[in-house]
Amino acid sequence: MVPSSPLPASPAPRPAFARWMGTTNQITRTFLAAGAIPDLINVAGGLPDPDVYPTERMAEIARRAVAEHPDEVLGYGPVEGLPALRDALARRLGSPALPLTRDNVLVTTSGMQALDLVGKVLLDEGGLIAGQHPTYLGALDAWRPRSPTFRNLVLDAPGFDAHRALTGAQFAYAVPNFSNPTGRLVGLETRRALVAAAHDTGTWLVEDDPYGTLLYDGAPLPRLIELSAQAAPGAPYAGPVVSMGTLSKEIAPGLRVGWIVAAPAMIQALTLAKQGSDLCTSGVTQRIALAAIETGLIEAIRPAVVALYRARRDALCAALEAHLSAWFTWEVPVGGMFVWATAKDPGLDTDALLPHALKAGICYAPSSVFDASGANRRGMRINFTLNRPERLDEGMRRLGLAVAALRGAA
Repeated sequence: MVPSSPLPASPAPRPAFARWMGTTNQITRTFLAAGAIPDLINVAGGLPDPDVYPTERMAEIARRAVAEHPDEVLGYGPVEGLPALRDALARRLGSPALPLTRDNVLVTTSGMQALDLVGKVLLDEGGLIAGQHPTYLGALDAWRPRSPTFRNLVLDAPGFDAHRALTGAQFAYAVPNFSNPTGRLVGLETRRALVAAAHDTGTWLVEDDPYGTLLYDGAPLPRLIELSAQAAPGAPYAGPVVSMGTLSKEIAPGLRVGWIVAAPAMIQALTLAKQGSDLCTSGVTQRIALAAIETGLIEAIRPAVVALYRARRDALCAALEAHLSAWFTWEVPVGGMFVWATAKDPGLDTDALLPHALKAGICYAPSSVFDASGANRRGMRINFTLNRPERLDEGMRRLGLAVAALRGAA
């Protein structure tokens, strides 16, 4: 039927709509189009190697979860997460100095939801975030709808003043273990300074730890929440650190199972925010996660995963030395999934380099996407966990050709 009067015009876009559309910049569109390039070597993502997934064990765990717990896994579940999984996470993440109960744990649908919930609970429109710089792109995306302002925290800078850095912020954000994107490990003294500043100023300190178990060299450092618990050792945790993690890097990202550990009052507030987000995390994947923890599957596969990724880290750094040492500097990370390379020449723009790299068949993540202002255009994040050593070497060879092409064009 033809309407008797003209249809009304589409409504004018609101500011929130414009903010979301503004995030789809040219670099993002380039990433989306890169997958169509034949024989592309992708070192842009933070991707595990699918060969490390314990496929057969996971299939059996999933079958038993549905067969033995059908009501629990196929119906709606508690917003906070399955009680048994919360208990297991409390035991796994707690210690005598950091006693945790299920009241300290919220199960989330991935680490990304944890970031989103923190923004909903702690961030006002236009509020100030004191964030480790460069910072995780997913965190920027999670908080961008509230149009925050950012205070960049360069945690390894000489003279870093944690108390001054946190004062006035609605929360501070740090990835202390093998940070995304830089792969750096925040030192013990800086960790202590951040925690002390959070206690002194009353600023919430958000600790994001998806990579902590991917340690290749040395001994692990205490988590921020463990240092915070030292203010009241042995007491139920009620401090200012909000600690989050995920099983995506330990076993499989497709589970989409993460968590937040915090004071009970904070967990209650985050639970209310989660209720309006997804109501509950999948019961199937929670049951799989619980079985993977209780049977020791995660610990059983970790040595092989760590050995594989350590060898690939070494292969990438050797390839960088062979093909890119004339133009970039980098540090060898002691854990995680990334190497951060910085151009020696301040005029070498890694946004401008990317089209040449794609033409050569290599895709990396330029530094601008890890800067809230987009101003950092001198570096790149390179992932080493997905590709085999020979592919990493070929990728860096191609990247060297791309740099030569850019400089020749200039």
